[in-house]
Amino acid sequence: MVSTPRIGVVLPRDLPSSLLLEYARTAERHGFDELWVVEDLGFRGGFVQAAAALGATERIRVGIGILPAAVRNAAYAAMEIATLEQLHPGRTDVGIGHGMSGWMRQAGASPKRPLSFLSEYVTTVRELLAGGVAAGLRLDPSAVPAAVPPLLLGVRGPRSLAVSGRVAEGTVLAEPCSPEYVAAALDAIAPQGEHRVVAYNVGAVDDDPRVAVEAVRPALEWIGEPDWSPHLASMDIAEQFAALRAQSASRAEFTAALPEEWIRRLALAGTPEQVRSRIDELGTAGVTSSVFIPAGPDPLVALTALARVL
Repeated sequence: MVSTPRIGVVLPRDLPSSLLLEYARTAERHGFDELWVVEDLGFRGGFVQAAAALGATERIRVGIGILPAAVRNAAYAAMEIATLEQLHPGRTDVGIGHGMSGWMRQAGASPKRPLSFLSEYVTTVRELLAGGVAAGLRLDPSAVPAAVPPLLLGVRGPRSLAVSGRVAEGTVLAEPCSPEYVAAALDAIAPQGEHRVVAYNVGAVDDDPRVAVEAVRPALEWIGEPDWSPHLASMDIAEQFAALRAQSASRAEFTAALPEEWIRRLALAGTPEQVRSRIDELGTAGVTSSVFIPAGPDPLVALTALARVL
């Protein structure tokens, strides 16, 4: 599977609210294809951010990544999605997932059969958006959108990825997304037809590649934790990586010891030409949307730098 990926950018979860609309407009003005908003526990809601970004822009697609199914009733989620689609036709992508296990426990929302629950959830939401009846519910005809927006699963792990291949139009892969991880994920997804792959990666662009590498380094401190082990398993550095993690006394020590070559493989960092080449490699592996998570203290400055790859 070979594609030329669309290029998107994440709206940082901790971006000051006063900058949200400016950030969305700037992303569109620079020519990014997609803007993805984050719904992480304790930060901001995905639907409200998406509505604000869509209303402030005219062209850019806005993705929600990722809505945790267990804390959102399917009928009410369908109502929100339908409203976005009616107000801004053809510009919304909806990512749905299990949610981070620790957050879901904190929120008191942990389904007993998470794989079945997620599959049934997506099927129900899609049926409601199409004007059908699901679980004895339906949307009023006035609320049914003209088209069902793409529903993607934001998941990891072979069993969850297989569910995505069966019930979703695409899959959102959290960072870090190397070509090796993308290929392994697609093997598990086993798509029967067209299937989008949205790949998040921490990103920084600078004429001095070392400056870019150092900009993304702090964002990699959590890589190697158990939830992210699938991202590394297919890489030839997996064992060395695990050993470095094990021998490091702290996350800061681990991050400082990461070799530059590893960082380049686990992020989109370098000169514009180097980063474009890496995005092309991801496209060859099957990525259809390559999405930057901007690194650095000033998200708007980072956004402008990242736009140099467009």
